[in-house]
Order: sequence, then C-alpha cells, then structure tokens
Amino acid sequence: MDTTEQYAEIFRTVGALSPAELAAFLAVAQFGGFRAAARRCDLSPSALSHSVASLENRLNVQLFHRSTRNVSLTDAGQRFFARLGPALDEIAKAADELSDFNARPSGTLRINADATAAEQVLSPLVLKFMASFPDVQVEVVSERRLVDIAEHGFDCGIRSSEIVSDDMIAVPIGPMQQHVVVAAPSYLADAPALRSPANLVDHRCIQLRMPSGSLYRWEFERRGEALATETRGGLVLDNSRLILAAAIDGYGLAYLTKWMAGPALDAGILEQVLEEWTPPYPGLSLYYPRHRHLSASMRAFVSFLREHGLQ
Repeated sequence: MDTTEQYAEIFRTVGALSPAELAAFLAVAQFGGFRAAARRCDLSPSALSHSVASLENRLNVQLFHRSTRNVSLTDAGQRFFARLGPALDEIAKAADELSDFNARPSGTLRINADATAAEQVLSPLVLKFMASFPDVQVEVVSERRLVDIAEHGFDCGIRSSEIVSDDMIAVPIGPMQQHVVVAAPSYLADAPALRSPANLVDHRCIQLRMPSGSLYRWEFERRGEALATETRGGLVLDNSRLILAAAIDGYGLAYLTKWMAGPALDAGILEQVLEEWTPPYPGLSLYYPRHRHLSASMRAFVSFLREHGLQ
C-alpha cells in the first residue's frame, strides 16, 4: 500500500469518529468513571455516557464494563485507550505548535556557552537580536564544562561545532576557528629554538586547568598527523583572558584562540609560532535537542543566527 492509499484508509477509518466522543472515552478511562470524569471536565454524567455509547456503536465494540457501582475498561477498551492516549497527545502538541507561529517572540531565552564563545556572540549577535525582538529577555550562562542543556533548563547552547553531540540539531553560526601558539617578542628574543611541538619541553608554557582538574594538552596537526602535547610551566590558570594577559607580560608561550589573540597579534604585542602546526577547524554552532518543541522566541533566534551569523 503506497502513502496515498494509507492516508485514504486512515481518513475512512478515523473520519467517521467524533473528537468529542474520543475525548469523552479518554476522560472516563482516565478518571475511573462517568461521575468522576464529569466533575473534572465540567460536564454532565449523562452527556459523557451518551458520547461513549455513541462511540461504541460507531466502533461496534464494547469499551467499558458498567455496573451500578463500577465502570472499568474491557480488554478492547484497554487496547484502544493505550493507542488513543498518545495519539491525542500528539494532536494537542501539533495544535500548540501551530498556535506558537502566531505568537510574538517573548519571554526568557536561556543560552549556555563557554566564556570565549559567549564573548564572540554577545555583541555581534545576541545584542542585535534583542534589539530586533525587544520582548525577548536573554540570559547567557558561560561555563567551561559541557552540560546537558535540556536537564539544566537551557533553550540552547553555543560551543565549538566539533564537540556538539550527534543527538543535537547544530546550526553553524560563524567562520572557521583556530588555536594558535603565541608569545611576547621579549620572551621569544631569549627563548630556545621552536621548530615543532617537540621543542615545547624547553619552554615556559602558561598552562590551562580544565574543569575536570586536569591540565589541558595542547593540540597540533600537520599533514594529517595529529598529536596532543603536555606542556611545562610554573604558571597554571583557569581563564583564557588571564592566560592572554600573562603572555603579553612576557611570561611564556600561550595556546589561545586566534579570535582572542588577534588584536595583540595585529598590534605586534604578541607573535605567532608553530603556525604550520595549528590549522583552522570548524567554528561555533548553536545547538538544541533534536526532538524539542521550539518556542516562538527560540525559532526567531535560530532564524536570526542563520541569517546574520558571525563574520
């Protein structure tokens, strides 16, 4: 049976059923009787009884056992209830989603991002989005650890595309990223030669403490060869801005994003080394759970980022 025939069969089967009768059946089944369902639904017991009886006649099957003291589902009724409940829930969700299309974006949008990503998107994207949608409030929580955004109540996250899991919808929002090794000219003037990552053992490296407690291993790649290198140095920090400041002051080598180190490189305050070992990689992505129903504000935000993105 092809798709057209399937839909035609569904229409023939379901088209004759009354939504009110189906809702009456579900109410009686859920609340355990006609009187209890009538109180919850603000209807009369006789109206519910009439609707259920009409449904049984249409289906030509008894759905409830009835007595003066008790109402219970028959075997057929139990099977019908198990199938019908989720189906009507999906119909209700579909109707809610359609109503959202007419809703003006408003309320609070909660975004989780690491600090560097938050800096990159705040001024060029988030603030401009808020100017276009003044009824939307935005809360950005920046943290280095990767959290379950659904479990922690976030609408979306913004991270490097490489670490977004496959069960998320990912929307690329910027150009390629790049980590670079940099140092102040004053440090490099008297430092040992630095031709490959193997030479890092001879250098003072400003180390990054990860949320897990471990020290970050600097990552390199050249001609398909990838490696992660442990570094040495007396200074350990947990913030990239502090690492940048220490590098500018001439303490030693730093491993930073090109976006963060860029102004200092352009001004000649820092110099890049090991350039051929630090190629670009995919940039930032906005991401959210694949099966999540998106609010009007979230849909507007996704559309805004798709259109504008980071330059």
